[in-house]
Amino acid sequence: MKIEDLKAAFRSRYEGPAEGVVRAPGRVNLIGEHTDYNDGFVLPIAIERQTLGAYARRDDSTVHFASMQAGPAVSVTLGEPIDPGEPQWANYCKGVARGLLDRGVELCGTDVLFESDVPLGGGLSSSASLEVAAATALLAAAGKAGAVPDTELAKICQTAEHEFAGAPCGIMDQSIAIMGQTGRALLLDCRSGQVRQVPFDDPGVVLLVADTQVKHDIADGGYAARRDQCYAAAKKLSVKMLRDADPETVRRAAGDGTLGGKELMRARHVVTEIARTLAACEALEARDYARFGEMMYGSHASCRDDYEISCEELDAVVELARGRDGVYGARMTGGGFGGCAIILADAGESDTVSAAVADGFEKRFGRRPPIFATRACPGAGVIE
Repeated sequence: MKIEDLKAAFRSRYEGPAEGVVRAPGRVNLIGEHTDYNDGFVLPIAIERQTLGAYARRDDSTVHFASMQAGPAVSVTLGEPIDPGEPQWANYCKGVARGLLDRGVELCGTDVLFESDVPLGGGLSSSASLEVAAATALLAAAGKAGAVPDTELAKICQTAEHEFAGAPCGIMDQSIAIMGQTGRALLLDCRSGQVRQVPFDDPGVVLLVADTQVKHDIADGGYAARRDQCYAAAKKLSVKMLRDADPETVRRAAGDGTLGGKELMRARHVVTEIARTLAACEALEARDYARFGEMMYGSHASCRDDYEISCEELDAVVELARGRDGVYGARMTGGGFGGCAIILADAGESDTVSAAVADGFEKRFGRRPPIFATRACPGAGVIE
């Protein structure tokens, strides 16, 4: 939807003009899967798919949230308790509102209408995109755009997802939605919060995103179970978090029986994925895309075998891309259990690669996966 169309829809719903429009991007994680809640490193980019939010200040203390894609609208009253409830989609927004208020931000009554082209349940962080768009709209309406530091705003949005949506996510999604930069990947140290903007602006390469259309929900228990297994493994290794272990420590623990079963598998994935992420960052900075691709394939295999978060459709995209002319690497991205896979390829081969992967996928599963190219985009902000 174009901005003018969103503003027209806003006027129709709220019987008045929008004062402004904000945006918050979705994200693709290039590498570093399920390392964020283990205090590790991640390397995401903000993508061109985004959530828009048209907003206008009200004269009372009511905040209205409505969406062009989701279910019924919802209202909250500032100064009264804000708790999760129905409809589910609005809990992300309500949690953000309460988080800003708890921090002492003086909000005002606001009408907000969202529109998004980030696929729901596609592993591209539609939830964080919505949270950050809601926060940006509320702050802009109150005349407080930029008043909350980026790292604090990311934590407010993360807490909203934990407490209002029941999804125990790490800090990556909210961070990249806020701190993304054009032509840059974000190397985020999830322990210290330190970031490094890594060039990802070579016009000779392209990142393709293939949506398997297998939906996932990280609140359904699989995500939380793995998180708990990681924490249990760290405890048995006598470290604060798996960030503090390394592959050799895990190998020794497997040999002496300290770790076994699922806990061993989860720990092995995390420690090797952290190492791969740092190696991949070095490769990206050197524009060594072949090396970066090796890290992508290694990450996918680990996600599939040790973390058990891939699926038949994701594996198929990776295997269909592997070995094709112009393809450097491919892997699943996001929380897993469905969603999207990414392919790093020569820009000149992108159409051929996309067609070949879509054809092979359709032959196997009877449907064509949407595939789109994306660049690294800026984080959230007021655009009008």
